[in-house]
Amino acid sequence: MALVNPHGKEKKLKPLLLEGDELKEEKERARTLTDVRMTSRETGDLIMMGIGGFTPIEGFMGYEDWKGICDEYKMTDGTFWPIPITLSTTKGNADSIKIGEDVALVDEESGEMMATMTVKEKYTIDKVHECKKVFGTDDIEHPGVAKVMAQGEVNLAGPVKVLSEGRFPEEYKGVYMRPEESRKNFEDKGWSTVAAFQTRNPMHRSHEYLTKIAIEICDGVYIHMLLGKLKAGDIPANVRQNAIDALIENYYVKDTITVGGYPLDMRYAGPREALLHALFRQNFGCSHLIVGRDHAGVGDYYGPFDAQKIFDEIPEDALETKPLKIDWTFYCYKCDGMASMKTCPHSKEDRLILSGTKLRKMLSEGEEVSDKFSRPVVLKILSEYYQGLTEKVEIKMHKYAEGA
Repeated sequence: MALVNPHGKEKKLKPLLLEGDELKEEKERARTLTDVRMTSRETGDLIMMGIGGFTPIEGFMGYEDWKGICDEYKMTDGTFWPIPITLSTTKGNADSIKIGEDVALVDEESGEMMATMTVKEKYTIDKVHECKKVFGTDDIEHPGVAKVMAQGEVNLAGPVKVLSEGRFPEEYKGVYMRPEESRKNFEDKGWSTVAAFQTRNPMHRSHEYLTKIAIEICDGVYIHMLLGKLKAGDIPANVRQNAIDALIENYYVKDTITVGGYPLDMRYAGPREALLHALFRQNFGCSHLIVGRDHAGVGDYYGPFDAQKIFDEIPEDALETKPLKIDWTFYCYKCDGMASMKTCPHSKEDRLILSGTKLRKMLSEGEEVSDKFSRPVVLKILSEYYQGLTEKVEIKMHKYAEGA
C-alpha cells in the first residue's frame, strides 16, 4: 500500500520554495520591491506554502476564498479548507500598492525577506465574522481571536514565490521536516499507515498511551511538534524535544516512532484547527490524526470532544487523512494502569486525570509530580527547565484539565 495522496484535486505536493539560480535572481529582485511586513503567524503560513505543507494553495487567499472557507469550509474551486490563510497590512501601505504589483514579504521579527508576491486583490474583512466562524467566539481573551482582531485593516492576496524557511531548518536541525522528507522517511521504513500525533506540550502518560494505541493500529506514529509561537506559559520547543527524545528512547519499541516539527504558530481554534491539522498531515503523508480530548483548544471555549465531532460534519471525501478518535484517558489506581472512559469502570476518585495544562501548573509551582502522571526521565528535564526560569507565568486551569 502507498501513503495517502497530498491534499487537492491534483493529488501532488506543490512546494512554492525557489531553489538554485531562480532563488538567487528572485532574492536580488525582491530588494527593489515595496516591503510588506508579516506577523509570525503569517510567516509560518508562508513557510508551510513554501515546503508544500499547505498544498494545494499557491498564495495568500482572496475575499471569495476567505468567505467560502469561513462559511462553508471550501475555496472557490471547491477544495476543502477549514481556516482562511490570509495576509494583512495597514491601509496606508495597501493604498501605496497597485493591483498587479510585486511586493517583498518580510518577517517583522527577524527582518528577513521571506518571499515575493504578486498582489491580485486588496480587500477588507469582517473580523468578528471570521472569529465567530473559525474560533466559535469573538472574545478578545481568546488568543486566536486577539491575533485576528490585531490584523491590519486590509488583506492582500496573490501567488507567492517563497525565498526562505527562516530560522527553522537551522534551529531545529534533525527535527524540522518538509513533507517530501517525512514521506521519504515513512516509505524507507515501509510504513503506509501513519498516525500523526499533534503536540505543543511535552508528552505525559496520556500522550504516551494515545500513541501506543495508534502503534497497535498503524504501521507507525509521527510525533509532529509545533515549532512556532505559543501562548505565555507553554513550554519551548527545544525543551519539549529533549523530553520527547528521552521518552522515546526509554519507553518505545525502536522504529515505531518518527519525530518531526513544523513551522506554524498555534491558533487555538479547537475543532477547526483539528481539521487543518488533519489536512496538512495528509500532505506530510499521514493516514490518521490522533484526536483526543480538547484537541487544539484553549481555556473553556470548546467541549472536550468538539474536535472529534467536527470530522462527522464534513463531507466524507473532504480529507483522505482520518481522525483516530480516542476517549478521555487517565491513570486509574484500581485498574493499576492507563485507561479510558471506555475501558475503566471505576469512579472519578480512583482516577488521576492527566493534562498538559495541569502538568505545567504543577511544575511551575514546584509541586512534586507523580510518575503516574509523567515518566521520571521526562519530569527531570521539565523540572530543570522550570527551576531555571527567572520569571514565572501564572498558568490558569480550565475545567476539562481537571476532569470536570
